[in-house]
Amino acid sequence: MKRLTVHASRDYDILIGEDLLAASGSYVTETLGKVCTLCVVSDDNVAPLYLETVVRSLESAGHRVHSFVIPHGEESKSTESLVALLEFLAERPLTRSDALVALGGGVVGDLTGFCAAIYLRGIPFIQIPTTLLAAVDSSVGGKTAVDLRAGKNLAGAFHQPSLVLCDCNTLDTLKPEVFADGCAEVIKYGVINDRPFFELLKSGIRDNIEEVIALCVRNKAAVVEEDEFDRGSRQLLNLGHTVGHAIELCSHLEISHGSAVAMGMVIVTRAAVAMGLCPEEDLRELIAILRKANLPTECPFGAEELAEAASADKKRTGGSITLVVPHGIGDSRLVKIPVTDLASWIQKGLTS
Repeated sequence: MKRLTVHASRDYDILIGEDLLAASGSYVTETLGKVCTLCVVSDDNVAPLYLETVVRSLESAGHRVHSFVIPHGEESKSTESLVALLEFLAERPLTRSDALVALGGGVVGDLTGFCAAIYLRGIPFIQIPTTLLAAVDSSVGGKTAVDLRAGKNLAGAFHQPSLVLCDCNTLDTLKPEVFADGCAEVIKYGVINDRPFFELLKSGIRDNIEEVIALCVRNKAAVVEEDEFDRGSRQLLNLGHTVGHAIELCSHLEISHGSAVAMGMVIVTRAAVAMGLCPEEDLRELIAILRKANLPTECPFGAEELAEAASADKKRTGGSITLVVPHGIGDSRLVKIPVTDLASWIQKGLTS
């Protein structure tokens, strides 16, 4: 098992290994320093597989446990789900000495974390990610949110977890397309600032998955520690996400997050090549590794449509928006452009 520590407004450990679910009770008790009432939030895909194991372990450690199960999918990361969960907690009731446990992928983690941030003005929560995407990205760093009709993650808060338990055994039950979603976020770290990691990934991501997750988490932890509240260098983690979120919105969420981010990375990199900022060979390497991971590299939407959807992105500030632009594999930089120039940027990225 690997243990990493994130030093932020709240320091916390990330445990990466096997068979952690069955031991979750002892880890949670050790972290919280007491026995309390817990609410485990999961979805209807994950709950039949792992909820009983986690609840049994938490109860064996002396905790009183409630469970709240939402339908799977991005549609559940909504204000309706948030209010339903808040009412559920208040009816039990959970108090400020209690905590939430997010058991699932990014939707469950984001919803649970935001609920923990605002219930009684803030209570602790534990992240137990069950997808590769959540393990390497959304479970770490304290970004929590729900979606609004205008776009993804537009209502949220920074609220660091108290503990992250990443049981690699849960990845064995993922559908291939769900595992591929996580690969997009894994590859992202190499493109941002870690060329050696990118080279390592060329031999395959599933092999040595524990080490791959640990390297991603170390990369993210370093950025979070430097810029916890996303005012500077942490924005580099948004590589592929401005256009990616627009793709998700244009597809009415039928294109998954990982697939959309993969397309977004290709679009912004191709635009960088067209503008003489990035070597064309690096674009070819990016496309090759994404395709090897069974991720799409071509976008079905036009530049104007994507630009309009991206105009509501939370990364917009007034009349400008910040893009993460690769100048080469392992060398991505922040570029602030007028929102009115976004369609032109995207068009360059859509043209082969």
